[in-house]
Amino acid sequence: MTLRLPALLSAFLVTATLACAQATPTQPNFLIIMVDDLNDWIGPMKGHPQAITPNMDRLAAEGLTFLNAHCPAPLCGPSRAALWTGRSAATTGIYFHIRDDQIMDNLPGGVEAVFLPDLLEAHGYHTLGAGKLFHAGDMAHSFDEYGPGFSFGPKPSENMRLNFEPNWTGPRYTSTDWGAFPQKDEQLPDYDIRQWAVERIDAGIQEPFFMGVGFVRPHVPWYVPQKWFDLFKRDEMQTPPYLPDDMDDVPAIAQILCTIPGFPTTEWAQLAGEWQAIVQAYLACVAFTDYQIGQVLDALAGSPYADNTIVVLMGDNGYHLGEKNRFAKMALWERSTKVPFIFAGPGIVADATSDQPVNLLDFYPTVLELAGVPARTPLEGYSLVPLLRDPERADWEHVSLTTHGRNNHSVRDRNFRYIRYEDGSEELYDHRTDSWEHTNLASDPAYAGVLERLRQGLPQADAPLAKDSHLDLTPYLRERSAAWRKP
Repeated sequence: MTLRLPALLSAFLVTATLACAQATPTQPNFLIIMVDDLNDWIGPMKGHPQAITPNMDRLAAEGLTFLNAHCPAPLCGPSRAALWTGRSAATTGIYFHIRDDQIMDNLPGGVEAVFLPDLLEAHGYHTLGAGKLFHAGDMAHSFDEYGPGFSFGPKPSENMRLNFEPNWTGPRYTSTDWGAFPQKDEQLPDYDIRQWAVERIDAGIQEPFFMGVGFVRPHVPWYVPQKWFDLFKRDEMQTPPYLPDDMDDVPAIAQILCTIPGFPTTEWAQLAGEWQAIVQAYLACVAFTDYQIGQVLDALAGSPYADNTIVVLMGDNGYHLGEKNRFAKMALWERSTKVPFIFAGPGIVADATSDQPVNLLDFYPTVLELAGVPARTPLEGYSLVPLLRDPERADWEHVSLTTHGRNNHSVRDRNFRYIRYEDGSEELYDHRTDSWEHTNLASDPAYAGVLERLRQGLPQADAPLAKDSHLDLTPYLRERSAAWRKP
């Protein structure tokens, strides 16, 4: 039998359509880029006018940047534990650092969780990663394969510092220091992490895949080669606003909780003439990491996976660079909680921003919805897919919760930050007029309705501190940790 041309063409189109359907994966790939201690000092978020981040800028131009994203906890260990389990610190009791392989054993009775990579693997995903994804890399062995781990070095020597010795300001609890070191990018762990990611993409990956790449800088010490410092002129660096009396209207418990001996203070940095040098060093580290990110993005763009891969870039917590007399994380104010959170890829709006309050806890359910994978355990975040499709939608009624120690919480909506401490003390800041959080409005009767509304965002109950979760930086934290472990 001879087919006429229309029938022949129809048969060809059917065959071609079937072939395309078989060749195109139904599930997207994921490339997750995590950056340690990265606050909003990047181009897309305009947190600092002198930031140089061309690769994060171009990723933002290809997708959606959340301008009001916050971490579950202002410390990498508990923030990452929440990210990978989809359960908040108030639910798990993991308020501080914990070994990756101890997370599941520390969950309170009745609390269920599964690591996101493990759940994706059960639905056909190949998972792979490198660097700092969990707090210690992947001691939990959650990924199918893992490349190089990470370190915070190299350092000049075990006992040598370049510009800051913690004993100058208190007990030696921090590796905070800054300066041009080492000589070459190749000597830093982030170079090896980047190379692994590029080589794995170039070599080909089983699809669908979920790849995590965890970079270390700008975690302290702020060491990168001289060429990255040369991008910035120390004497021209802009420092954030600082008010000497900024803490006068802050509850006493907040001052105790967030003062960490051994870390630099703004008063010290001013007297020592080092504040601009610190800002230069932090931005140099960010620029260095931005370049590593660019290399990974270039590899993806030149691969067969470019059109079917969703890229997510995030920080794990924010970081103070002089605001409120501190250079540290571990606080419930904006600078410690606000993080970059960028999504780009098929089906996601391009060159868009959203000021809706979101949280890294939202990452887990968002990935599941994008991948078409059902949740196995309860999740506490919310899928961001509606915002990835329409950033302007007005029916997003969620707030963003950050927890630092048992019964210490911050609640963020579009306009306000509300903080409540375990002794009942409160703070309230109106970000429409006070983005630096200089004026605590909690005692102002005009804001009683706002306070009452935001109090509804607090957890109903906080789990005891998990037995293997710890942060012994101060006598206060050691004392409170013993009390927080009791039911």
